[in-house]
Amino acid sequence: MAVRIEIGPELVTAYLGGEIDHHSAQLMRREIDHTLLVDKPPALVLDFKDVTFMDSSGIGLVMGRYRLMQELGGEVRVTNVSSHIRKVMRLSGLDKLAVLSK
Repeated sequence: MAVRIEIGPELVTAYLGGEIDHHSAQLMRREIDHTLLVDKPPALVLDFKDVTFMDSSGIGLVMGRYRLMQELGGEVRVTNVSSHIRKVMRLSGLDKLAVLSK
């Protein structure tokens, strides 16, 4: 699977990997959303360290988790973003919704 989830007391971390396209993003969304709805953490960390490619589906993945975390009263952090993917995220305005860090 392209996502591994760790559940902690203060946050849920989703380690994403491989290519994020329409098909893989859909599977990632289901697994992440299920965890968020069950555990209702105050923060979600999306770790992009092992992501090799991302199309607009990756933007949608982050935006949808942002909306869900807003409904749950939490926040989204995006970590380990490569310079190429960071540029795409900034152009789409994701840096205004989530904290982006290296």
